[in-house]
Amino acid sequence: MSASLEQTVHAALTTVIDPELRRPITELGMVDSVEISDDGRVRLAVLLTIADCPQRGTITADSEKALSGVAGVTSVEVELKVMNQAQRDALKEQLRGPGDRRGIPFNKPGSLTKVFAVASGKGGVGKSSVTVNLACSLAARGLRVGILDADVHGFSVPALMGITQAPTRVDDMILPPVAYGVKVISIGMFVTGNQPVAWRGPMLHRALEQFLTDVYFGDLDILFLDLPPGTGDIAISVAQLLPNAEILVVTTPQAAAADVAERAGAIATQTGQKVAGVIENMSYLEMPDGSRMELFGSGGGEALAGRLSATLGADISLLGAIPLDIRLRKGGDTGSPIVLGKTWTPAATALADIADKLAARPRGLTELKLGLQPR
Repeated sequence: MSASLEQTVHAALTTVIDPELRRPITELGMVDSVEISDDGRVRLAVLLTIADCPQRGTITADSEKALSGVAGVTSVEVELKVMNQAQRDALKEQLRGPGDRRGIPFNKPGSLTKVFAVASGKGGVGKSSVTVNLACSLAARGLRVGILDADVHGFSVPALMGITQAPTRVDDMILPPVAYGVKVISIGMFVTGNQPVAWRGPMLHRALEQFLTDVYFGDLDILFLDLPPGTGDIAISVAQLLPNAEILVVTTPQAAAADVAERAGAIATQTGQKVAGVIENMSYLEMPDGSRMELFGSGGGEALAGRLSATLGADISLLGAIPLDIRLRKGGDTGSPIVLGKTWTPAATALADIADKLAARPRGLTELKLGLQPR
């Protein structure tokens, strides 16, 4: 075996990315051993975080693919092992920092993650569909994106994303499933079937707090929280646990819906949060002749943005208007976001435009210590 082949094999392993942690297995201490025979046969031992790791098949296939493409390698055999407690502790410390510190990482002074709490005054305005499509659109641009489904009683994000996999637990750390490049966590991943979640305020607060502290999202560019409609327990808990989260208000053009949605944005006067903007969903239905049918009226989003601007004393803009589209609904039913499969449709175009505006918002550097010292 030549030294160059050994170097090439190890270099190829750096391209194998853990599907949940989204980092090379070589960085995560998952490569236990690599044996290369003189005739080019490679035997690789990979350490899984837990014995029933749901991504074991993906890790095996990706490792085989990466090594099979190396010139001089004649065969690849992947053996899967399981980390011992000391190795898991080392991994958690590597991910969370020295001492395996727990807490809400998005509140730390060094965090540059933009957090958007997607809110609405009432249900049925398509808030969850908007959240999912914006997240997928931003992930498709190469941004690191996560979704926390905070609508505990009415969770729907897993179905909209086509996720059936349960999260992986590494002791007290939860690794969220990944779909379309987006890390997702939801209470729906912890219940059986269509079982209802009948919890009151303190339980809702604790669930949200545990998601924010125990789920390892890694270094995200953007985190979306899909809030339940209204200004109840979860909206208050988000303001307490994530005071820097900005509110995205979703409404329909209907005047009555915009009136109710105003309350979801005006809560910022009590919580001290910022409102990132207004999104008008179900704005119109495009007819075969090119005309538009305004099923729910018109102007609700623009009026809402104006009223919130006056109430909050800040310039709150209408980020975009999304038309009704049966393909958007079908994409939600099948777990295939429209922004990824049918980018040419008016609804996908409108969602992509809103995603562009959110992506253009710089991550905050306020209070970030750069560690610069005079010489």
